[in-house]
Amino acid sequence: MRIVSLILAIAVGAGLYFWVIEREQTLAFVSGQSGDAETETAEAADDAANVEEPIDPSETGGLIKVVVRKSVAREIDNAVVLRGQTEAARQVEVRAETSSTVISPPLRKGSFVEAGELMCQLDPGTRSSALAEARARLAEAIARKTEAESRVPESESRVIEAQARIDEAMVNQNAARRLSEGGFAAETRVKNAEAAVAAAKASFEAAKAGVIAATSGLQSADASIESAAASVATAEKELERLDIRAPFAGLLESDTAELGTLLQPGSLCATVIQLDPVKLVAFAPETEVARVEVGAMAGARLAAGGQDVSGKVTFLSRAADETTRTFRVEIEVPNADLKIRDGQTAEIAISAAGAKAHLLPSSALTLNETGLLGLRTVDDNGVVAFNPTTVIRDTAQGIWLTGLADEVNVIVVGQEFVTAGVTVAPTFQEQTQ
Repeated sequence: MRIVSLILAIAVGAGLYFWVIEREQTLAFVSGQSGDAETETAEAADDAANVEEPIDPSETGGLIKVVVRKSVAREIDNAVVLRGQTEAARQVEVRAETSSTVISPPLRKGSFVEAGELMCQLDPGTRSSALAEARARLAEAIARKTEAESRVPESESRVIEAQARIDEAMVNQNAARRLSEGGFAAETRVKNAEAAVAAAKASFEAAKAGVIAATSGLQSADASIESAAASVATAEKELERLDIRAPFAGLLESDTAELGTLLQPGSLCATVIQLDPVKLVAFAPETEVARVEVGAMAGARLAAGGQDVSGKVTFLSRAADETTRTFRVEIEVPNADLKIRDGQTAEIAISAAGAKAHLLPSSALTLNETGLLGLRTVDDNGVVAFNPTTVIRDTAQGIWLTGLADEVNVIVVGQEFVTAGVTVAPTFQEQTQ
């Protein structure tokens, strides 16, 4: 009986120990018995799916175990990804060039206007009278010129006539002198001939002065005509400025000036923008600008609504922004339905030359002792090496990396616990992506 009591006491003590001291482990043991078989089966299935070459722990010789993925490089489109915004192809503030009041009803913002369409019409006032006066002065100047032109030939004929009189007087003078020398004529006849020569020369000089005056009058008439023509052109231009028209087809971004508004030179009539085509504007950093070319295809996704658009690069700046050290890139995109607005944010991808890259999980990236970003790989002998790499694209399936060999064994689990030159026990995993 004492032995039975002792055994019962020991059993009760053991039960209390496991129930009180090891309560959590006991409950876990009791509740987990029914799922042990299923758990072991699932773990075995996972191991069979992920491990191609399981390594016997007895064969590792105490080496660090790592999970390795064999990666093969693939050719991908190496696009330049930028963030930018939409911008109107053209935008202008149409302003008045003269002073007057608006006499046309306003056009409301959002309206579409064609090139040359009237937007603001101003009161002509006395400008029509000024034009008529300028035209009358022009006609008067033309008449004066006609009169001056007729005087020039008349004056020139007088010069010819005066020259003939001089020649005649000279002949008479010579004849009188010869007769006087031979005693056949009186001295008074010689004096009269000399006086006739002097009178003919005076007439010749007067005729020349008449020619000069007629020519000067003609030049003055020409100047008057030019001045009058300039006045006519000014008056006509002033009348043209009364009709303020759209410089190109587009949308009104603001109401046109209200009826009765006094516009001064420089006053705003309306703002017109052209959205077809629309521009996508981005700024490429120095490290990427060499990969962008004019004429390259580009695609973009608008932040508002997620609309996808495409176009071509039409401009690449040759000078960097002094503050950001980036280069302006413009892409022309069709926008016939005008759904794309000015100022929308867009994610832009510009096509560039393709490159070979590896698709790997971002968790595989690590840093070496000097802080360089890269991957740790293993060779056929299980020796670890560090390979610097460059990230060219980030996707939902992983990151695309360049700078590696075409085929590499990348450590995807355990890379933080090893360094270059260490021998490890790799477990190879299939690449599912």
